[in-house]
Amino acid sequence: MEEEKIKRVVRDGYAKVAKGERLNFIPVSQCCGSNVDLAHDISRAVGYKEEELAAVPAGANLGLGCGNPTALASLKEGETVLDLGSGAGFDCFLAANAVGANGHVIGVDMTPEMIEKARANARKGGYNNVDFRLGELEHLPAADSSVDVIISNCVINLTPDKAAVFMEAFRVLKPGGRFSVSDMVLLRELPPAIRDSAAAYVSCLSGAIMKDAYLATIKTAGFENVRIVEEFSFPLDCMANDPTAQAIGNTVNLTPDELRDLSDSVVSIKVAGKKP
Repeated sequence: MEEEKIKRVVRDGYAKVAKGERLNFIPVSQCCGSNVDLAHDISRAVGYKEEELAAVPAGANLGLGCGNPTALASLKEGETVLDLGSGAGFDCFLAANAVGANGHVIGVDMTPEMIEKARANARKGGYNNVDFRLGELEHLPAADSSVDVIISNCVINLTPDKAAVFMEAFRVLKPGGRFSVSDMVLLRELPPAIRDSAAAYVSCLSGAIMKDAYLATIKTAGFENVRIVEEFSFPLDCMANDPTAQAIGNTVNLTPDELRDLSDSVVSIKVAGKKP
């Protein structure tokens, strides 16, 4: 798909999520737990603690992550944190709690509906140290060398130019600054029907690249000490938590069983590194 079409498809898909639209092609009981709160179940499954889930405004956690980047970032009082693809603000609010009133958290998202929802959540929770900005990750609305820590949760895979994202991350980080991201990568190439599917792109599948290529992209941007801190299989059942997941099976004529077979191709990784 062309870059602008990818961005439009992703923006439209997550605008629907922000508005509360959600389609699931399998029962909740088959995905990451049996509770009716699917977002809560998924977040626990990918590494969030109960106290973290309870510490953010209601509606901030949409269950769209594939890891817990704040757990790896070792955030300190007074730091400035930038969240790439901040959604409704879940990780931003956790980061804000960690850096305190003297710290600052910036959330960047390209979907206006998500920014609006995140700002409403910030007002509801009384977060005065969080700033949500509309923008693309390939062109971050942040100054050079202005950020101590960058986090991101299952979003970079959605961007068509991942090299530009990591180059921008390098630009805005202070010397010695660090990053901690959770994302989806491939262990083997996807079938063409999935790779070319717009629905699969929004569902964090067809935008993912091979693991080695992902790590090479980070290193090429200039980061050092790049390492995978954790890696685990992320069942495709759990990717049903967005408005286009059902469309994957329909548009490429795959059954739920065939979709689940693809889980061997996709893993969630937590990656860390720093700017020299």
